[in-house]
Amino acid sequence: MSTNTSGTAATPPRPEDIAALRRTVKGPVLEPGSADYAAECATYNLTCGLRPTVAVGATSESDVVEAVRFAARHGLPVAVKSAAHQIVSAAEGALLITTGRMRGITVDAQQSTARVQAGVRWTEVLPRVAEFGLAPVVGSAPNVGVLGYTLGGGQSPLLGRTHGYAADHVRWLNLVTADGELRRVTPRSEPDLYWALLGGKGNFGVVTEIEFEVFPVSRFYGGGIYFAGEHLAQVLDTWRAWLPTVGEKMTSSVGIQRLPDLPALPEPLRGAFVVHLRIGYLGSSAEGAELVAPLRAAAPVLIDLVKEKPFTAIGEIHLDPVDPMPYFDRSLGLAEFSEKTAQAFVELTGPGSGCTLANLEIRALGGALDREPEFPNSVPSRGLPYVVFGFAVGAPDQAEQLRGELARVIDGLAPWADERNMVNFLSPDEATDTEGVRAVYGPERYDRLAAVKKRYDPANVFRFNHNVAPA
Repeated sequence: MSTNTSGTAATPPRPEDIAALRRTVKGPVLEPGSADYAAECATYNLTCGLRPTVAVGATSESDVVEAVRFAARHGLPVAVKSAAHQIVSAAEGALLITTGRMRGITVDAQQSTARVQAGVRWTEVLPRVAEFGLAPVVGSAPNVGVLGYTLGGGQSPLLGRTHGYAADHVRWLNLVTADGELRRVTPRSEPDLYWALLGGKGNFGVVTEIEFEVFPVSRFYGGGIYFAGEHLAQVLDTWRAWLPTVGEKMTSSVGIQRLPDLPALPEPLRGAFVVHLRIGYLGSSAEGAELVAPLRAAAPVLIDLVKEKPFTAIGEIHLDPVDPMPYFDRSLGLAEFSEKTAQAFVELTGPGSGCTLANLEIRALGGALDREPEFPNSVPSRGLPYVVFGFAVGAPDQAEQLRGELARVIDGLAPWADERNMVNFLSPDEATDTEGVRAVYGPERYDRLAAVKKRYDPANVFRFNHNVAPA
């Protein structure tokens, strides 16, 4: 594995420099060992800790500008943390900017737009836009940050196949670049930078605010259907045959799960090996029930949670975990999901496989996710029919074992792999592998990103991410 480490070497700032920074910004300035440093640097994945030289809790765009300018004066690279769901580097030797205090939200119902600041999570946006019967292109886990999700593309389990990626609907972004300048980036004012930002995953500066379109959707038919794991083959075969029969209003995925033995889970699921079939449908409940009927008949059902719901309940489709935990993950784009592919899933993860992964999911894409938006962006997964995500829960001392199990399963699907992948699904190991990142974007898109990077961040100041090195 090769790792991006380009950029100028960081020199620890002196105490008097830190004191000057404290006078310049309104938010806290924290160093290792200070009382609130650990909380400021906390992450969702407990195996991916942050250890910056200094952390600045930004309260405004002005704080971000001052922090970036301070980093530039002292030769420090810059890391950014919003909701901290996808940290790929410890950011040692860096200045960390946290944006969780920047929580402004503005909804313009007449224009069908929402404007949010850098620290906002989707859970905060959903009720605000729902007041007007509107909905954003939000993902399966509404507790993640709006900006990180959108800059990586943003695939929705409900609106994706009808409206495309979240990145496709961004009107403008406010961005602080490596030179400490605040820019308003639109597809007309700076088309190359706009293209690179949306899909480029944080490589070009600190996005402080964003405006995007929202859509007139207030309800959906969906949720999850659980089957015993012993019926994996039947469920996969039924789902595979069913997918071509449904239109773009229907989105679905399958999770192969070994669930923990927790009291919060209902008895049939507690500590169980299950197949979790997820459904998100934008038509009527009657139409949805008719479409889902063949899936319900695939095998005996343990629990059926599919019904009509308000859009704000979109998180109930996947029921992704909310609380921080230690885990390892890997992902893979699939070029096809044939009979042989399904058989491979059963052999690798089914009964008798010895699989220990907490979850291996297959998401069916397509529809508007394949179509180019009005204003192009760098999202690399357009046209990818399926994506696979593997998730293994365990502490750092289990790393070798868990990575080995992920490799066994994900590498076992290599015959059907596609080089394209979803940027937001890249694990820390995948996101810091230079050649792997280049392969995900493809040489033409990667070279264009590298050219934009050279123009706006020639020293690779923003490199603690899915890094694209300057050309």
